[in-house]
Amino acid sequence: QVQLAESGGGSVQTGGSLRLSCALVGFSYRASYCMAWFRQALGQEREAVATINGAGTTSYADSVKGRFTISLNNAKDTLYLQMISLKADDTAMYYCAADGWSGGYCDADRGASSFDYWGQGTQVTVSG
Repeated sequence: QVQLAESGGGSVQTGGSLRLSCALVGFSYRASYCMAWFRQALGQEREAVATINGAGTTSYADSVKGRFTISLNNAKDTLYLQMISLKADDTAMYYCAADGWSGGYCDADRGASSFDYWGQGTQVTVSG
């Protein structure tokens, strides 16, 4: 059974950095998945910020390009989101997500409804 579990959220000052982790359980062949980080601010829709496909190709929302980096460590069964130069607008609950992938679309404008597997979320708060 596929499971995802996020960690690494917290409170940080404007301009600071955080690295989110997503433990992957039950992903027997990771190249068959499109994986993503989403975020949802209070009162807002859930939006993708970064994706990575089974070939290692990444995609980012315009709002985070140059500041966020998605990566996958297969040896550690972990998906990461490195965030630098954080802004107040980055404050949100962050979720990792996964969906089956066989070479199709896996860009950062994919909607949340197209992903089958989700973690429980980790809160990121940027202030100051």
